[in-house]
Amino acid sequence: MKRIRFIRGWKDLDAVDRGASVAMGSFDGVHLGHQQVIALAADAARDLGAPLGVITFDPHPRVYFRPDEPAFHLMQPDQQARALERLGVDMLYVLPLDAGLAGMSDREFASEVLNEGLGARHVSVGFDNSFGKGRTGTPDTMAAYGREMGFGVSVAAPFGDETGDKFSSTAVRNALRDGKPEVAAEILGRPFAIEGPVQRGRQLGRKLGFPTANVALADYVTPRFGVYATRTRLSDGRELAGVANIGINPTVHGVTAPLLEVWLFDFDEDIYDRIIETDLIAFLRPEEKFDSLEIMTEQVMADARAARGLLGA
Repeated sequence: MKRIRFIRGWKDLDAVDRGASVAMGSFDGVHLGHQQVIALAADAARDLGAPLGVITFDPHPRVYFRPDEPAFHLMQPDQQARALERLGVDMLYVLPLDAGLAGMSDREFASEVLNEGLGARHVSVGFDNSFGKGRTGTPDTMAAYGREMGFGVSVAAPFGDETGDKFSSTAVRNALRDGKPEVAAEILGRPFAIEGPVQRGRQLGRKLGFPTANVALADYVTPRFGVYATRTRLSDGRELAGVANIGINPTVHGVTAPLLEVWLFDFDEDIYDRIIETDLIAFLRPEEKFDSLEIMTEQVMADARAARGLLGA
């Protein structure tokens, strides 16, 4: 699989970094609805003989305009890049969202960023896309600017399940907060995964017979606190079944920020500080506070049996 090329900004780009067919959006999660937008850009790229690009923003517009809201991200940048690579994307344009970009009118954005800066030959957007100061730009205005400035435009129709519910990043977040990782996976087209370095802890789990790899949730959306059947990928590509707790582990004092604590079955290697990625497969039970470590250990062993049964491990 070829590596995606990161291009930060839109000014003074080399010729090789211009002239793509681009999909535009935030693409947090790269869910099945996002993939429809990218597929339209891919179709145009093939017709035009152009590279396939994706435009996104840093920080996410929601972070920029509503910085005090709780964490909500569905993926880290590296996860997003891998997801886009699997879709055949050649270039990822990361536009720094600052006062200058945020203050552009929709016309200025189309003219200065898309046309003059990126030299976009085609732009695809979702049916509900908005752009420009005050979110005044719409798919219809994008199409009008395309006709005027000489780039093609395609608009992805709403895409959802058989009940008519639209696939969206918000729907994924709601499913995770409700403890329904399988619903999130249906929208994403793959399980929701938490990625990060393994932290050094007190190694209490190891002493109790279930060593855990602990990963901070950072700026991920916080799933429902509780126990999950999981699959974890190590940095060397190995995939291991496991069981994880997400939460603050109220039985053990001293945990203040939510953690993913995953017990990797049949595994005993030092992976501190290494990056792992853990899929949430199924929710087993809510997080509990136990009267003793012995009772907690008994429950963890029962959770492990349930997870092994679900995962065929």
